[in-house]
Amino acid sequence: MPTSEDDMKKALRAFKKRFKLTRLDDDSRIGHGPMSSGSKDQVVSIQPPSGFGRQVWEDLAEAGFLKRDGVGFYELVEGR
Repeated sequence: MPTSEDDMKKALRAFKKRFKLTRLDDDSRIGHGPMSSGSKDQVVSIQPPSGFGRQVWEDLAEAGFLKRDGVGFYELVEGR
């Protein structure tokens, strides 16, 4: 059964929020600061938040909002 547009919007909003918080958490770790010589790697993909079914994430990937990045991980598509 296809996912409703409203559910897709809510799921995408939750994904963006989780992605932002994950990046902020990673950036705040010691060794990742702008004044240190630590690794400059950034978080690129995350596991989607729970509370939404797997079908929602697959539908968002097929719609071009997310990109599959391994088993259970998704990446946010720039410009969408």
